[in-house]
Amino acid sequence: MKVAIANRQRRHPIGTPRLRKVAERILSALGYPDSELSVVITGDLGIRRVNREYLHKDRPTNVISFAMAEGEFGALNPAMLGDVIISADTAAREAEEGGVSFWSRLCFLLLHGILHIAGYDHERSGEAEARRMEAKEQELFALLEREGLV
Repeated sequence: MKVAIANRQRRHPIGTPRLRKVAERILSALGYPDSELSVVITGDLGIRRVNREYLHKDRPTNVISFAMAEGEFGALNPAMLGDVIISADTAAREAEEGGVSFWSRLCFLLLHGILHIAGYDHERSGEAEARRMEAKEQELFALLEREGLV
């Protein structure tokens, strides 16, 4: 399992080795032991650029994921799952608003992004699929908490 993490912001301290362990545990629990994942931590400006360029939404958001299995060349490297991009700025605001730690919110957003890459959806597939994704989020986040990763 290979998880590459690039921290492209300096405003919020991130323990990248610790975040890598969280990502590896999520991937293992989902049955992707031989996979590759790229994680980028950026600020609101960076994620806004990605959101505008690829999703045509000119605003920052908390997490964006790109599954490599999608598209006409998706089968070229099945081990490469995709990319998760997280805005540390938005994560920090949401953590404060939700009364949770920044680390907890960051890990939840990583989990959310990985689930999208794994094929879970809450936006386009209807209410039943949204409930299925939420249940999986709760299950895996509880696992991370029990194991002291969050």
